[in-house]
Amino acid sequence: MSDIFDYLTPVDLHSISGEMAYTDGQFAKHFQIYSNDFPDLEAAQLVIVGIGENRGTGLLAPESNAPDAIRKQLYRLHSWHEDINIADIGNIIRGAQINDSYAALQTVLAELIKSGKKVIILGGSHDLTLAQCGAYKNMNQIVEATCVDALIDLKGDSILRDENFLLDMLTGEPNMVRHYNHIGFQSYFVHPRLLETMDKLRFDCYRVGVVRENIEEMEPVMRNSHMVSFDLAALKNNIVPTNCISPNGFTGEEACSLSQYSGSSSHISSFGIYGYLPEKDPSGIAAMQVAQMIWYFIDGVYKNMQEADLNQTSLFNEYHTCFGEVNSVFLQSKKTGRWWMQLPDKSFIACSHNDYLKASHNDIPERWLRTQERSI
Repeated sequence: MSDIFDYLTPVDLHSISGEMAYTDGQFAKHFQIYSNDFPDLEAAQLVIVGIGENRGTGLLAPESNAPDAIRKQLYRLHSWHEDINIADIGNIIRGAQINDSYAALQTVLAELIKSGKKVIILGGSHDLTLAQCGAYKNMNQIVEATCVDALIDLKGDSILRDENFLLDMLTGEPNMVRHYNHIGFQSYFVHPRLLETMDKLRFDCYRVGVVRENIEEMEPVMRNSHMVSFDLAALKNNIVPTNCISPNGFTGEEACSLSQYSGSSSHISSFGIYGYLPEKDPSGIAAMQVAQMIWYFIDGVYKNMQEADLNQTSLFNEYHTCFGEVNSVFLQSKKTGRWWMQLPDKSFIACSHNDYLKASHNDIPERWLRTQERSI
């Protein structure tokens, strides 16, 4: 992974910490931070990288110091999982053109993911999701992708990459996105025909109100995902003052739950948080919200480390059901209580307790049905 060094600039630890002296329990003492020497990444399980690229929101948009503003709050938080080795490798150097920044992020992510690392990306504008997904294209890896956002960024008539990047991500060739989930859209921002199109493509879109009523149903969605992109526009304006899109959305606690669900996926290899604007956050409260979301993502990674492998049958409760003349098996982990359901090809996907209850009452779980529709 020595090649990625050329794309990165170190963290200015002095400007981030100011006069603050960190204690041994805080992240600043727990992370390997690229401030002078580049970290030894061989033992690292989780890697943090920043990118302040903002030109997707407008041609003349300046580079953002969002990653370092987030670090200022993140480094102060206390680590509860000392056995997770975490490295912060600094920031992607901004390219001469926006596509140069995309290419640099793709290259760095691909190298890290190929080496078995989980990567947290501190953005930058939401169109960087295109580069995040492009890393898997570089590796010829087919993925399930999930975005959390109040908007569905498919505006074909917009010249802003931040508003249309999903077009390239979901229709570009070669297309490595096997399935796409969109969590938290707000109906009044989305044309009904767009949702009809997404449904015809068998993509799953979850309205913010539906998610908030039963947020636990998003845990299997995240657990089946390889990459998650989180736009802070999904949060309420009073929670994240830098969100100028809507007064409605997720609460801070709900955003942390979704982040924890993401970290608990055994498939996840990249988690990006985008849309933070430090110039609109003089108190630093929005940066603290992002920092706490990262804390919960790390907590999710730890929880997944405690999970048993599905082949360890003695560590799972096994339930046989029949619904719609289909025989299936549900597994429940004795360690974590999480659920999986079997498909006709004998593979298992993450599911919820509610899916099992539906199946046991001879109702076909929608998650099972949608998965089957996509396989036809």
